[in-house]
Amino acid sequence: MSAKTRNAIAGLYAITDPRWMPEAVFLEKAEAALRGGARILQYRDKGDPRQDHARRRQQAGALRELCTQYGALFVVNDDPELVRAVQAPALHVGADDAPLAGLRQAFGRDLCIGVSCYASLAKAQEVVKAGADYVAFGAFFASPSKPQAPRVDLQVLRKARAELDIPLVAIGGITEDNGGALIAAGADALAVISGVFASEQVEAAARRFAVLFDHPRNIPKE
Repeated sequence: MSAKTRNAIAGLYAITDPRWMPEAVFLEKAEAALRGGARILQYRDKGDPRQDHARRRQQAGALRELCTQYGALFVVNDDPELVRAVQAPALHVGADDAPLAGLRQAFGRDLCIGVSCYASLAKAQEVVKAGADYVAFGAFFASPSKPQAPRVDLQVLRKARAELDIPLVAIGGITEDNGGALIAAGADALAVISGVFASEQVEAAARRFAVLFDHPRNIPKE
């Protein structure tokens, strides 16, 4: 993993959601998050790619341009074909999705690939050996976006930080009040959906998360 990739996986990791981002304001809200300090922006849309191909490609292409403008990393969620179509620099997949070996063969080392490992440190160790550039753990708190997601103990993040030399992303019910504890436990980035995009003031919400990384001395150790 290059130093460039390592440095890119840090700070507020905003994830789009059609529920909070209707088409009429989709790009407006995305740009507001970037203005507020989001360093990573993931395009996540669980609609049928075959039915929504044109819209998904248009939105992903526009987000890629916005991220380039703001110097942020653009990530596509679980859609390698869309990555290729818009030349996205990064892809995020679930631990049981497309094998990393196949993705590496298809895209080479230039593509940044992140993997969700939920609560499994063993799975994280496995995907790191297979070539993942970063791993994500969660949900750490009750999540409005994924209410059925199993909760993950903070100790999983602490153990991962001690054992893995790779950027770590925390996700799940993260707010500006509990995010500091995740950073203190070893998270390089906080992945947030509703905490940013459900807000009436997206830019201000993003800024509240971004500043958590600016004042590490104020973060509680436990």
